[in-house]
Amino acid sequence: MKKIIITSVISFLFVIFVSACQALPFSSTPKKVLAIETFLADITKEIAGDRLVVESLIPAGTDPHSFEPTPKDLVKVAESQIIVLNGAGLEEWAEELLENATKTKQIKIEASEGLKPREHKDHKHDDSGGHHHHEGDPHFWLDPNLVIHYVENIRDGLIQADPGGKATYQKNAEAYIGKLKELDQFIQKEVSAIPPERRLLVTNHESFGYFADRYGFQIVGTILPSFTSGASPSAQELARLIDQIKASKVKAIFLETGTNPQLAEQIAKETGAKVVTDLFTHSLTEPGGKAPTYITMMKHNATTIVNNLK
Repeated sequence: MKKIIITSVISFLFVIFVSACQALPFSSTPKKVLAIETFLADITKEIAGDRLVVESLIPAGTDPHSFEPTPKDLVKVAESQIIVLNGAGLEEWAEELLENATKTKQIKIEASEGLKPREHKDHKHDDSGGHHHHEGDPHFWLDPNLVIHYVENIRDGLIQADPGGKATYQKNAEAYIGKLKELDQFIQKEVSAIPPERRLLVTNHESFGYFADRYGFQIVGTILPSFTSGASPSAQELARLIDQIKASKVKAIFLETGTNPQLAEQIAKETGAKVVTDLFTHSLTEPGGKAPTYITMMKHNATTIVNNLK
């Protein structure tokens, strides 16, 4: 309830702030692009090159599922001419804020638009606590091939906002798509070192479905039976997961950085699986970290998973 009230107040202030900004002279060069997540900012920079100023709204290391915007974030949104978001329900907290933004001069680019979300694998969980994301799985970016679709949507959105940069955006998008195809080949090669029967994943929440579909993994289970990291498992769900891990002889439980490992460690004691806490899924690191770009993030995740399942 508190989160809803805060978001509503920020949205109200946003309308007032933008109305004031509209009275000021509007400069279109260079246009400011605000990507909601850090990985989207990185992808957008690859396409925009030096033509646009791109930054992310959510700081590095912050989970977008639990992010709460502040008045400072309100200013960032208002001062940007282009907003890039993942969509598919990932940024539910920002729906009203972004709706107000697009009523002004701002262009909203939904990177995942046109992609069909995966359904929750076990609808029986619906009776136990309403854990599910109402729009399905929004984590398309964990399959580099689906990110090609992101690139095409972002490219087209930037061209709409800045027609004069069309040639630049097309050229940069084509070059980055080539890098994504190389990334896909890299991951396939890494994964080939794991026998198919060992390609078993247990993760914190349901975020690796697209990755698993692409590279031949089986999702044995998740600690949080939801596409969002804000859910809580029941005792029955934890007991069922422990039984699944034992039956499948899963070697590792993979957590995203910043995740509370308490439940995973409890499960590990019951099953003998090791806990790996070094995956980056929703956020990049700062420059100099292990995952400063989308491509390095995906390479790090792939090698971490492979090294712990060999």
